[in-house]
Amino acid sequence: MTIRKLLPPIHIHPILLIFMVISFFTGTFVELFIILAIVLIHELGHYIAAALFKWRIRKVMLWIFGGVMDTDEHGTRPLKEEFFVTIAGPLQHFVIYGMVLIGSALAFVPATMVEKILFYNTIILVFNLLPIWPLDGGKLLFFLLSIKLPFRKAYHIMIMLSIVLTLVVILLQFVFYSFTLSAFLLMIFLLLENRSEWKKKHYVFIRFLLNRYKGEQWIKDVRPITVPAQYSLMDVFIQFKRDYKHPIYVQMPNNTRLYIDEADCLQSYFYDKNYDLTIGEIAMFHAS
Repeated sequence: MTIRKLLPPIHIHPILLIFMVISFFTGTFVELFIILAIVLIHELGHYIAAALFKWRIRKVMLWIFGGVMDTDEHGTRPLKEEFFVTIAGPLQHFVIYGMVLIGSALAFVPATMVEKILFYNTIILVFNLLPIWPLDGGKLLFFLLSIKLPFRKAYHIMIMLSIVLTLVVILLQFVFYSFTLSAFLLMIFLLLENRSEWKKKHYVFIRFLLNRYKGEQWIKDVRPITVPAQYSLMDVFIQFKRDYKHPIYVQMPNNTRLYIDEADCLQSYFYDKNYDLTIGEIAMFHAS
């Protein structure tokens, strides 16, 4: 098997091209090369872990101080599995620490180069662990929220926290730290990414529901949901959690309860297009 088949298609984000131009005018080619090498090793950590779990991977997009692995697995895998794929990137930085220290001890790497590699390795590691989407820290935050909260609520909170923290970092840069164009551009990029993520939040939730409808959702356990009869289907769906199947019990006005399967609700929404019916009406139809 060739190396080309082992590695994913690697693309360069336009913002990285801007930094390449900046490095050309500032004479920081060595620093940029070190950063790109660290970022590539980081992303290969994600890729190798995802490949071991047999994920469908389209490409890896590189940008300064990080990258994004584009995959077809959108909430269809267990939380534990997604956690391991996410944490595999930051773990590569400790591999780099070890390799650099061994290389330094054996005099393979010059002392000045060792200092630069360790510095950028630490900066990139800390930066990627910030709880800001789409950094690894933002994904880990989303996983933690998803353990306790329904998918949609966890997703909304994660984006809002990411936006707030990004604005705080930008403010701190102007007030307490010396302004640097690179750091400012990075935070603006993250702010725009989160703004874009917020605008498409409805489509992300619909994709989550479609995965459940198609049977592509991994199920760890069963957790019943009890809802009043006047709820709409969407009112029910926003209570869905990852890794759980939800038997739905509908509290009717006459103090009786009707049972309806999650799959029947999803079919009623996506196939029958019963957008305006209440869950009570749908439950009565299936009970008759």
